[in-house]
Amino acid sequence: YFENVCDLIDWGGNAAEEGNRVRKAGNLSKNVHTGLPSPLADHARCSLIKGDFIYFHYGCDGQDDRGWGCGYRTIQTMASWLLLNFSPPKGQHTPPPSLPEIQHALVTMGDKPGSFSGSREWIGTFEASLVLDYFYDVPCKVVHVRGGGSELEQVAVAELHQHFEKHGSPVMMGGDRDNSSKGIVGVCTGEKGSYLLIVDPHYCGRQLEKAELQSRGWVAWKRVSSLDQSSFYNLCLPQTQKISN
Repeated sequence: YFENVCDLIDWGGNAAEEGNRVRKAGNLSKNVHTGLPSPLADHARCSLIKGDFIYFHYGCDGQDDRGWGCGYRTIQTMASWLLLNFSPPKGQHTPPPSLPEIQHALVTMGDKPGSFSGSREWIGTFEASLVLDYFYDVPCKVVHVRGGGSELEQVAVAELHQHFEKHGSPVMMGGDRDNSSKGIVGVCTGEKGSYLLIVDPHYCGRQLEKAELQSRGWVAWKRVSSLDQSSFYNLCLPQTQKISN
């Protein structure tokens, strides 16, 4: 079924600026987080994503979006989870939108000017909430976390534990000084602090198996204390409790 999902995606491609759509079948990696050991032997609490998802990253569709497309790729990863785990009311399954489709949707909604289509402007968690609601009719909770270790350890970690236990869907995280989009698919807390299970969309290159993605650190547990303590962060949490299977 994963291969069929890749065939359904309207990849957009490099011809998007001319308004064309290029279909490109791909075999993207899925569930790239599985098999990673817990970061804490004595963890008191671990909360993980429920269900399947596909890993989207820079250039995975042939479009070179290095330096600006990480938010779009994280949205596509989140959208793949909705496609694979979400039963829409009308029974119409929507594949993850291409980068041009995401831009067009934001222009259509009035969030961006017409010049945004075909641009290389990055997007963040707020735009992610708009896009997921537009394509999937899924509301998102956006949480603002002020900079500083205590806020990250207390506010962000608590929100993530609650989200994964209640909703089970992937989360998008981004900030100001640390403006690199991250997909979050798990959180683990012990006596010495917490770790986030991060799916990093910044990988660009040939398709890798999950073992290699993990060994290279593109999918990894990262200490919360390793995040930029001077940056604020926003979380986009899809509210999927009532619609997941």
